[in-house]
Amino acid sequence: MRSLVSHSALALALAAVLAGCSPGPSSAPEAGRTASAEQVQAESQRLNAWFDAQYAEWMTFSPLMLSFQGSKQLNDKLDDVSEAGADARIAWLEASVKAMESQFDFDKLDAETQTSWELWKRQYENERDGKAYRLNQYAFDQMNGMQSTLPMLLMNFHTVDSEADYLAYIARLNEVPRFFGQLLEHARKAEAAGTLPPRFALEAVAQQSRALVSGAPFNAGSDSALWGDLQRKADALAKAGTIDQARADELKAQARTALVDKVQPAYTQIIDWASAAAPKALLNPAGVGTTQAGNNGADYYRYQLRQNTTTDLSAEQIHEIGLADVARIRGEMEAIQKQLGVEGDLQAFFKHVTANPALKYANTDEDRARYMADTNAAIDNIRKVLPEYFGLLPKAPLEVRRVEAFREQPGAAQHYYPGTADGSRPGIYYMHMSDMAAMPKTELEVIAYHEALPGHHMQLSIAQELTGLPKFRTQLMLSAYAEGWGLYTERLAKEMPGTYQDPYSDYGRLTSEMWRAIRLVVDTGLHAKGWTEAQAVEYFAANSSIPRAAMESEVRRYLIMPGQATSYKIGMNKILELRAKAEAELGDKFDIRGFHDTVLGGGALPLDLLEKRVDRWVAGHKAA
Repeated sequence: MRSLVSHSALALALAAVLAGCSPGPSSAPEAGRTASAEQVQAESQRLNAWFDAQYAEWMTFSPLMLSFQGSKQLNDKLDDVSEAGADARIAWLEASVKAMESQFDFDKLDAETQTSWELWKRQYENERDGKAYRLNQYAFDQMNGMQSTLPMLLMNFHTVDSEADYLAYIARLNEVPRFFGQLLEHARKAEAAGTLPPRFALEAVAQQSRALVSGAPFNAGSDSALWGDLQRKADALAKAGTIDQARADELKAQARTALVDKVQPAYTQIIDWASAAAPKALLNPAGVGTTQAGNNGADYYRYQLRQNTTTDLSAEQIHEIGLADVARIRGEMEAIQKQLGVEGDLQAFFKHVTANPALKYANTDEDRARYMADTNAAIDNIRKVLPEYFGLLPKAPLEVRRVEAFREQPGAAQHYYPGTADGSRPGIYYMHMSDMAAMPKTELEVIAYHEALPGHHMQLSIAQELTGLPKFRTQLMLSAYAEGWGLYTERLAKEMPGTYQDPYSDYGRLTSEMWRAIRLVVDTGLHAKGWTEAQAVEYFAANSSIPRAAMESEVRRYLIMPGQATSYKIGMNKILELRAKAEAELGDKFDIRGFHDTVLGGGALPLDLLEKRVDRWVAGHKAA
């Protein structure tokens, strides 16, 4: 997910549900197996049943996440995103962990259930440790802010199959003032503490908010995004015979009232706050270590690195890893440059690629359709050979879509949202297509492999479809694992037939890996070394040929999501390391399908627990 996939996208409102797990050694006692096989099986089954009951209760803290997972429970509510609500979540988790430790015996659990124990406890520790940095977080920004995420969730994930579902949608609209009011309270407290998003983020928040309350029924013009969605869903109920047209019209009238009386004033408050704050915000900002220096910014960044990489690597160590990877990839790019016979240095090659019209799609609807068709063809090709590399295969359908107009940004990264476990909603690979100049042909394949197959769609769908694990394990999202997998599959695809058929496509693969290596350098440069936005863009330009608009969009993403950009390469490097280790230890007994199933078969894991899982698989093969 070149975006955050879902866990960042839901931002503060879903932070408690989608939080990653803090890294470090297990806090659980070492297993000293003294129990019989029957006792181990019984205790493990008992704890897994307990986990499912606890997770069902835990999920009630986030009605939006329930909708995201396809549940209609609490679909007339929005989350409590107040400080008191966050405290209540932490208290609940603390009580849950204490109950687990008092009611179950870690030493009588099988290895998989011991992993679940560790994950459940780390989830609490992450929430507990993050409390100190609440006022470092941005309540609204150009990527993850609820001003754009909430309508996207309502339009795409609040399903309407009955009159009750539609009334629940209206009830949620009526809750918008409370929901946004809580986020604005956070934004104002953070601002008072010295935390203010960069000016570009505040300007985008105001712009996106204005777009969402422009047009009918708010003012003259074509239907606004929400109003169009509400009309379509009411009319669909009438067309299906669920209600008659007269009742559909009554429901639309109620929805219109909620939009005008509740939603529009709430957005006006966001616009007013963002517009007033923007002149006070920085035009060429540095990262949180500098701009939040008076508000524990450096500590906050260290916390974010731990959460996003699930390691204890320091900013300096990550920076050095990035510099080394950038140097290596430059060498591989130069080899392709030589193969193609392009004279000059690497910058000359970048200019050659950027200026080549044959490597671009035109900024027309015809070429947008062509890009989408070419993407689907690349995905279809790789789907055919997946069984040669995986025993576990996803059942969930996959769709490729253009991002909705109200949240589309020129140059912004493609991203993926998972479907539901029952297949009622497909996984969706979203594309920003307003500026086709930012979507070169060289990168079409590699992005499709990362976001769709064998990348995020595969990983997230398989996780949701796993049996024998407690449900929270199938829904857990960890950036280092998920993004590491996505980046790993970009290279894995090169081993599969019919991919990267020309040197320019392979160069596109390297461009994507370079992108992630640059992230290690730039993210740490911004947030730990005082680099400014302009410095970060120039470093990007010196080492990549991606369009300038994409570079600028990327750097702005890193500025408002400190640490997240480091997860990709750190995760990929760990998976490659584990594969190389397994290949070396098993020799001709190494089975690529078994390795991939081991990595995917336990759901998302912190990198230390993933290594333990792979080590067990290797040991099992050796014993056999």
